[in-house]
Parts: sequence; C-alpha cells; structure tokens
Amino acid sequence: MPIHVGTSGWHYPGGRGTWNGVFYPAPRPRGFDELSYYAEHFDTVEVNATFYRQPDPAQCAAWLQRTPPTFCFSVKLFQKFTHPDMYLEKHDAAEWDVTRGDLDVFRLGIEPLASAGRLLAVLLQFPPSFHAGDDTRGYLAWLLAALGDYPLAVELRHKSWSDDPTGTCMLLDAQRAAWVFIDEPKFGSSIRQDLHRPTTRLLETLMLPERRPKAPTCYMRLHGRNAAQWWDHGHAEDRYDYLYSPTELAPFAEAAREANASGRKVVLYMNNHFSAKAVANASVLRHQLGQDVPGEYPREMVDRYPDLAGIVTTGGLPL
Repeated sequence: MPIHVGTSGWHYPGGRGTWNGVFYPAPRPRGFDELSYYAEHFDTVEVNATFYRQPDPAQCAAWLQRTPPTFCFSVKLFQKFTHPDMYLEKHDAAEWDVTRGDLDVFRLGIEPLASAGRLLAVLLQFPPSFHAGDDTRGYLAWLLAALGDYPLAVELRHKSWSDDPTGTCMLLDAQRAAWVFIDEPKFGSSIRQDLHRPTTRLLETLMLPERRPKAPTCYMRLHGRNAAQWWDHGHAEDRYDYLYSPTELAPFAEAAREANASGRKVVLYMNNHFSAKAVANASVLRHQLGQDVPGEYPREMVDRYPDLAGIVTTGGLPL
C-alpha cells in the first residue's frame, strides 16, 4: 500500500505567508498553473476549497485534467456539516439544518474524483467545540453512514473523544473511518493521541481477531506547534507559522512506515502552510521515507529552508 505525502491546500496567494516568491515563481511565467506545478512535486493534496463552499463537479473535473493520472485528492467536507456556527455567520442564516439534499450536492460535486479512482478520502474536520456526547455521537454516526460510500477520515479535537477511546473507535470503526492523528499545540481541552500507540489498538486488544474492524487508511495531519499564536494572532495564517525540524518529523515517518507495514494506506498532510513551510516539511518527510523528491525547487526556497539542501533539485542541478 502506498504512503502519500502532501500539503493541505496549494493556493496561498496573499498575506505575509504567501507561497508566491517562495515555492511559486514571482513574477510568474505566462500560463503558469499552481496545481500543475504542485503536482510535479507531490502525488496528493488535501483540498481546502470544499470546506468553504460546496464542491463543483466541473471544477473537480478540471483538477483531474491539470494533474497526472496517479495524482490523488483528499477533500474536506463542506463546513455546513461540521462547523454550524461558522456556517450560520458566513451565510447570515437563521438556523442550522443539514439535509440529505445538502449531502447530495456534496456527493455530486466530488463525483468526478471518486469515479476516476482519485479520491483518497473525505475529511470530516470538526472544531474543538464539538464535544463527545449523545447528540454529537448520534450526528457523527448518521453523517458517517450517509457518506459510507467513500473512504472517510475524521478529525476530532476535543479531549472528550480521547477520554473514551473505545467508544470513539467503535463509532468510527462501524464505517471503517480513520481517526485522524493530529499534531498541533496542546491545551487543557485538546485531544490526546499517542503517535506510537494509536488509540485504535486499544479496541483491537478487546476483540477477537476475526472481529477486529480496521480502517483501511491511516490519516495524519501536522498543523505546526506555534502555541504562542494559536489563539492569539493578528491574522489567521500566523498560527501556521511553524517549521518542523527533521528531528521532529522523523517520528511521523516511522509511524507512517509502521502503519504501512500493517497493510494500511497512509495519507499524511502538512498544514503549516505559512510561507510554504508545509512544502519544505513534506519534501523532507518524503526523503525520510525513502521516496523520490521530484520537481525543481526555487533556489530562494532552498536558501530559506536549508534542510532541503541535498535532497531537492534546483535549476536542473542537484544541490
């Protein structure tokens, strides 16, 4: 089974953390395409756009055309399903009401990716305010069942979910959904996960081998460890201003190899996107996993992130 490494999103055009002039050229040559350029360096990306608006089938079909046939996508579920407060504020809506029709729109939107066999996972990303309880467990079970045709990954951030790991595992395992491992600054209410002893193993020890369900995918997201600016920041991008060292990345490479050896597909995304730090770290991770690090990198990026020296090519010449 493959190990896919990429970044969360590919389009960061503005602000102090822009990718322009770091990973992408500035000025750009005529006809430059960000996604096509990105796909020269990685074999997967986690799509952010589908969180902010329902996916459009024509746009998804265009993404397929702009990337190689081996390139795969993970897509975030639309925010209406996971972040009701954010949705109500953005759309100035009076009440939150998720319907089967909303799900049908989402399913129609991602159909080109799914039918092409290039959908790695649908990511259900929940906020810290989503606590474990009877209502939330029921809602999550309903949502997972409704999306059961797709490979699913669920990101939970509040510690109430890890306080009852067996119950959470049973809920996710019923639909073979991956419990996303997240690396981020930890606070009192943060979920607790052990990279080397995943909570899914606790459930496996309680069941007979022939009855142990297993998610086919191991899904990891690294958000950075910028605790000082996680909640107190001038701009939202500031919380992702963090560069992992190779030493900090090594345990994730080890965990990815371990999960892969057990027969699971591994999907790992860097979300510390400020100034293309996610790109730099994803490239180092690929190298640590023994993968090729394809594509050419701007010399300015290697000067900025010296850990890339010796593992990437710039201007056609290996550094």
